[in-house]
Amino acid sequence: MASTDDHPGEQAAPDPIKLIAVRETALSLDEVFRAVGDDAAGGIALFVGTVRNHDGGADVDRLGYSCHPSAEAEMRRVAEKVVAGYPVRALAAVHRIGDLAVGDLAVVVAVSCPHRAEAFEACRKLIDDLKHEVPIWKHQTFSDGTEEWVGAC
Repeated sequence: MASTDDHPGEQAAPDPIKLIAVRETALSLDEVFRAVGDDAAGGIALFVGTVRNHDGGADVDRLGYSCHPSAEAEMRRVAEKVVAGYPVRALAAVHRIGDLAVGDLAVVVAVSCPHRAEAFEACRKLIDDLKHEVPIWKHQTFSDGTEEWVGAC
């Protein structure tokens, strides 16, 4: 009898990157969740980044995201690195740009894998690397009228 590691469902899918996008419109949890559905996946990890009402001890009124024209290509590059390191069945990542209000969804990423531990690890790697490597910038406006630019995501 073959080991369970030999089963095709235990391996990465041939083309697991299902959705990569930078958008000016509201993001959808359902769209991202559907994109990573896979019958061989025993675990789906989903991360949602939202606009919070504070940062560094100051109240945030609003913020805006902007990006370099290469942002989507860089997101794909980051996704490809995650896919190379984990048995990813499906992966999706979308990031919002434009003006956002407190509570709005800023980024949604999801990864499905054969098992939950690798799904969690791959999803964390995906969001952490997107945050550090993709040229998306945040402009925060604080309640006291001051403003601040924050680099990559």
